[in-house]
Parts: sequence; C-alpha cells; structure tokens
Amino acid sequence: MDSRDNLTAMMLFARVVEQQSFSEAARTLGVSKSHVSREIARLEVRLGIKLLQRTTRKVVLTELGQAYYPFCTRMLEELHRADAFVQQVHQLPAGNVRLQAPITFGCQCVVPALNDFIRRHIHINVDLELTTRDDAQPDADIAIVIRTRAPEVANYRVLSAVDWGLYATPDYLASHPVIDHPERLTRHDLLLFHGPAHTAALPFRRDKQRLALDVHSRFRANNSMALLNAALAGTGVAYLPAYMTQEALARGEIQQVLPEWQMDRLHSYLLLKEQPQPSSPVTLLCDALITALGTS
Repeated sequence: MDSRDNLTAMMLFARVVEQQSFSEAARTLGVSKSHVSREIARLEVRLGIKLLQRTTRKVVLTELGQAYYPFCTRMLEELHRADAFVQQVHQLPAGNVRLQAPITFGCQCVVPALNDFIRRHIHINVDLELTTRDDAQPDADIAIVIRTRAPEVANYRVLSAVDWGLYATPDYLASHPVIDHPERLTRHDLLLFHGPAHTAALPFRRDKQRLALDVHSRFRANNSMALLNAALAGTGVAYLPAYMTQEALARGEIQQVLPEWQMDRLHSYLLLKEQPQPSSPVTLLCDALITALGTS
C-alpha cells in the first residue's frame, strides 16, 4: 500500500469528523459530497478497517476510526504549519541594498555584521562598496562615514563611537624609555595615520587636563592596517582606532599606551539616500548594523 494515496483521504476524513457531516465537509472544501464519500470508502478499503458508521442523520466514528483520527489531525496541523511557513517566506522583505563604507572599518566591523544579516534575510541582497571617500555616492542607499561631528543632512543615524589610542608591542615598550606621561612620547617614534610628515599634534584629555602634543613621526600611512602591522613589527607606537586593535590586544601582541588618557573620539554615521519605510531592506540593514556595532 502506497501511503501517499491516503493523504488526501485522511484530510477528507478529518474534515468529515470535524463537521459531523459529509455534506458540510464537502461544502467547506469545495468538492462534491460523492467525492468525499468515495475517497473515504477507498481509504477504508486500503486500510482494511471501518472508520465511520453512516446513518441518515449523522456520522459516527467507529472505535478504530476514533483511534485513527488523531493521526489525521496531526497531519493537517503539519500541513497548516508548512503553508504558514511558505506564506511567511513570501512575505519576507526582499530587495537590493547598496552600501558604502570606509575600507578598513568596512572590513573589520561592517562585513562581520553583514554576514549575519545575509544569513537571516535570505531575500535581501547587499552590494558593498569599500572606499576612501568620505561623502555618500549618489547610488548608495546607505553610506557609512566617520566624522568628528554629526552630518549636516536630514537623513542619518548614529552608528558607533570610534575611539583612538596609542598601541605598541610589549617588546618595544620594554626596550625603550618608559611612557608614563604624554610628554614622554617625544622620545619615541610615532606611527601616525594623519598629519605632516614629521610632526602631528596628538590630543590628550584626563579629568580637567588638556594637552596637544607635537610628536615625531618617521612613518605615516593612510591605512590603519598598515600602521597596525608596523606596530606589530616593533617599529614604534601606533595611533590607531580601537576597533583595529581588539584581536591583537586579546592575543597579547600589543598593549595600549597611556590608557588612562582619552584621545580622539569620532563617530560613525549611516547616511541614508532617502528616509526608508519601516521594515524595508534599508531599514532592516540599518537596524542590524546598529545592533551589531553598538552606539556607545
């Protein structure tokens, strides 16, 4: 016996039991009464048991029919759940989102968040452009920028704080003069992301103290990964955004220098091409990025 032949008949049988009537079951299903009666009769033949006692006034379950009925209802419940799943899939947000992000911040912070987002939203496609530009391109639905102050545009959301600090290897610190105050940095070579070739003013804040220190820089670069690699090689003390250093810190490969002093604090922002609708792919991606990266 091929059990697949029984599936439709089991559904008809369960509906007859629910309605206590062949006619009502046929009406709710949009089929003829004779079709319902014929399918259940064939089911009984295939099973070799009597499921229903038919009278002119009502339908009565036999003892075996009563025992068989729960199997049919469970099958119907699974069918309804399957239908609900398919309906939910078709109702999921779908579309394409064009996302622009700075190269290093994008690789270190944004891509891990995107991987999780893409797994959870199977109908949303993300086109990521990593760039050195600090302005939103016309075709970008979302542009991530890092700035000292909020953008002067209508549509933006705050993403996360970007704190900067000084980092060096334990070996470098052990073999060079102790750095217990910002002014001690004048005896060290700094690895800097910005500023003139030889000097750059580094800001320091602690309680009410404010310092702007000119330091010597023998090596500078426009990419934080290059500066981190130079620091890991023991070349000097690197001025880096904190998000670049988390893994190396956890492995003990570098240490933060003067952690009690606060330095630059920037913020990353989401610039939106236009105000998105709730539950749109753009809104969902913005929410996911803010949840993953925080707003501290």
